[in-house]
Amino acid sequence: MPTNQYSFVTIWKIEAPLQDIWDTISDSTNLPSWWKAVLNVKLIEPGNIDSIGRLEEQTWQGILPYKLTFVIKIVAKENLNSIEFTASGDLEGKGKWSFKDEGNWVTIQHDWQVKTTKPWLNFFTPVLKPVLAWNHDEIMRWGAEGIAKKLGANLIEY
Repeated sequence: MPTNQYSFVTIWKIEAPLQDIWDTISDSTNLPSWWKAVLNVKLIEPGNIDSIGRLEEQTWQGILPYKLTFVIKIVAKENLNSIEFTASGDLEGKGKWSFKDEGNWVTIQHDWQVKTTKPWLNFFTPVLKPVLAWNHDEIMRWGAEGIAKKLGANLIEY
């Protein structure tokens, strides 16, 4: 795998109704209200009635002092089950949110296969890759804590 490519799998377990979790994550324009790493989400194109083809520009920042801006395109969506998307811009690749109702909690899995495109970031990646992965993990922890707080739910695992 080239040094500028990343493959992340994140698992959250939250004690909240599946519908509430689904509604919160799928309403991506409101991500900045509960996920502190998301600085901005700008709708470009709403897509069809199921949001397929939806385009939005998102800007993110973790603990490290740089921002990444990329366009997300929804390519598949199965109600209460999964959302698949592509990214282009400072990050290029694909991602997927998967949701599984476990009875007392919901397991949420985020798969993210991307590469960085900023030349300065790619230059430092061979040395900084573990730090960049740690930064991603912190961003995802913030998301887990943020959605649990927004829903008034117990965060079991992140």
